[in-house]
Amino acid sequence: MGAAVAAVLLLGITIVSLPSAGQAPAPGPGQPLGVVSPQPRADLTRADAVTALLDRRAQAVRDRDERAFLATIDPEADDAFVATQRRLYDNLAGVPFDEWTYQLSPDDTLDVADLPEEDTDGADEVWAPAVDLRYALRGGDVVPTSRAMGYLFARHGATWYLRSDSALDRLGRRSWRGPWDYGPCVVTPTEHGIVVSHPGDGPMVKRLTGELDDSVRAVSALWPTSWPERVVLMLPDSPSEMRALVGAKDFPVDAVVAVAVADRVDNATREVTGQRVVLSPTGVRALSATSLRVVLRHEITHVAARADTVDGSPTWLLEGFADYVGYRDSGVTLAEGAPDLMGEVRSERLPESLPEDRAFRMSGPDLDQAYQESWSLAKYIAGEYGEQRLVSLYRELAAAGAVSARETDGLLRGVLGVDRAALVQGWRAYLLAALE
Repeated sequence: MGAAVAAVLLLGITIVSLPSAGQAPAPGPGQPLGVVSPQPRADLTRADAVTALLDRRAQAVRDRDERAFLATIDPEADDAFVATQRRLYDNLAGVPFDEWTYQLSPDDTLDVADLPEEDTDGADEVWAPAVDLRYALRGGDVVPTSRAMGYLFARHGATWYLRSDSALDRLGRRSWRGPWDYGPCVVTPTEHGIVVSHPGDGPMVKRLTGELDDSVRAVSALWPTSWPERVVLMLPDSPSEMRALVGAKDFPVDAVVAVAVADRVDNATREVTGQRVVLSPTGVRALSATSLRVVLRHEITHVAARADTVDGSPTWLLEGFADYVGYRDSGVTLAEGAPDLMGEVRSERLPESLPEDRAFRMSGPDLDQAYQESWSLAKYIAGEYGEQRLVSLYRELAAAGAVSARETDGLLRGVLGVDRAALVQGWRAYLLAALE
């Protein structure tokens, strides 16, 4: 956000008749959906069998082998799930992966005794171990990321299948949904990243790819710490898809143009996985060329600085710095980029303290005000003390995380030579001077 406005079947043999000319058999009641598996080995444990199933499912995705992919699905599975899996396979066709594997955690198993009969009917056994999908988008992910999948497996005889990816929702284990769960995907590469979209988004994708590389270079020109300089932009088609990609049920999709997200951050090793810039399906299309540039540079700043940003860091600095990078060299004035704030200043209602974190959890004008104050504060620091001092301040405060007011004063003095009170006093004078 900115002031301008992230398994296949066991080995063995089962003989069936296949039609000529490479045609797959039409599945009937109780019949396999794809290539059938050979007779399973009797000495395999349940975990071994399901691991083999998931390995073949992953291989089928990587090899683009539809028959092998469908063979992982329980022939007794709900018709809607089968249809969804067929669409999922088709939707993945346009996505290049450097990795697509599954990791099974058999010790983390849910009790499925209370599942409805339709979720277990016809199976000799059902099992719900934890499963993570591990994947990497080629051209975007430097290292793979992992997302939890709520898979329910069913055994018929000695053979295990995937029965459902939603039956465990009622037990609190939901499957992560990627863009391919919402429609066919189109991946458009650039020098510094990729844009993941859906068919029909061509004009917007062209705008995004036209800005992506320059935005990465603009961020790197100011941010001193090395980062992969790879960015994944995701352009969903609907608010529900944006909410799924962000991962928060209550995420205010109607009020946010873009957001940078990550799956996991290890500040000690500086490894970040699953970084995405998720764009609003409607809001981003309404942006002018300048506003789009500001938004992208703002969010990419978050991507670049993520490994150096500890939870609890002051939001005014994180968002103000990102906005500073976004607006840098844009020619946008304070009056243009912070109209609400400057209206308050004209009415002699100036900020009395640094913006509080809770202000960024509000909505509407209050949220806009918080961003405008943060940007103007970063702009003041850069103008008064120099850009490198602003960068140094970010690095110091972001690395400290949640600290006391006294510790904050100490960090400010160490970088700028002033405490909070003096910083606010200088900022207020700067805002008044901007009216002249």
